[in-house]
Amino acid sequence: MKYINLSIALAAFILLSILGCKSNKKSNSHVHTDGSHSHDTAKTDSDYFGTYSLVDNDHGTETKMILNETSRKMVTNALPNHETGTFPNQGNPNTITAQNKTYEFPLNPVNTGNPSWVREPGVALNGVKFEPGTAEVVVCDTGENYRVEAFQNIIDLGLDFNNAHVQPTGEYHYHGTPTSIIKSNDTGVDLIHVGFAHDGFPMYYSKSHAYQPSYSLVDGTREGEDCTYSNPMNTMNIAIEGSNHDGAYGSDFEFIDGSGDLDECNGITIDGQYMYLVTQEFPYVSRCLMGEVSTQQGGPGGRRKSAKELIKDFDANKDGKLSINEVKGPLKSDFTNLDSNSDGFLSEKEIRSGSKGMGGNRPSRN
Repeated sequence: MKYINLSIALAAFILLSILGCKSNKKSNSHVHTDGSHSHDTAKTDSDYFGTYSLVDNDHGTETKMILNETSRKMVTNALPNHETGTFPNQGNPNTITAQNKTYEFPLNPVNTGNPSWVREPGVALNGVKFEPGTAEVVVCDTGENYRVEAFQNIIDLGLDFNNAHVQPTGEYHYHGTPTSIIKSNDTGVDLIHVGFAHDGFPMYYSKSHAYQPSYSLVDGTREGEDCTYSNPMNTMNIAIEGSNHDGAYGSDFEFIDGSGDLDECNGITIDGQYMYLVTQEFPYVSRCLMGEVSTQQGGPGGRRKSAKELIKDFDANKDGKLSINEVKGPLKSDFTNLDSNSDGFLSEKEIRSGSKGMGGNRPSRN
């Protein structure tokens, strides 16, 4: 009788343990509507290249991706499927709320080789958008404007551990590496699929940091006197004149072709596949797209254009150098100083060397 009671007790314990494990399982689901399989978390890179539905009852996420012959269509409420920081907080007074978003990504993207500057380069797999730049600007009485980067120690923007915060509309968005997505989608390989860019190319994160951006800090110091930063909560005096280019502002960086592994849009071709990399270093998330996009979403968000890009923009007669009649803004006002050999033209080398001493984003003087 003793052995029978012991067996019954042991069976009951095993049954309760199984039920307990089931009841503690998070109510996440990532379902393929083609009927292939349904599971709690994505395990393979190919999961998100087909039709999928991502629902997380714990966090309210509802994201669906549907494919047709030419495009991927994402319908989402843009709520993250992971834990976030506390919002509102001291640096961010906004509350996360559900959105009503529809995105279309070309199914067969085409790399044009020509960067198009965008404010929102892409969307994470869970429906949360990437927006690396900010709307915050330091304005100087002497005319310089400095676009504040998300990652700096001057202004508290209330970013959480996912490098994200909330816009006044209630939309949660990533300014850099989406930490929780990277963790949940880690299958053991180096490249982790995290999203799609608006031109249709995939977005990845490299765990080994094997692919480095081609941006560097500008030499010299900033210019600007009596500078202030203002938001609805307060106004701050900011010391700009003579300060070093330390990465606090977009104009602290310049693209140097070939200095890293990635192009100006933080993209690279690996095994014949073009993709964008989300990186720990500037620009963090691409500020431009190399593929065809239906609409251009804005300028480069305060990033300083390279000498090569300036030549391309202003060289009206296509002779590979700039005359004073071709340029405007800071290039025109600083023309004499930049023209080191006094030949009346600015070469790419002269612009690259001389522009490092120029100020932030100055308004055109013409």
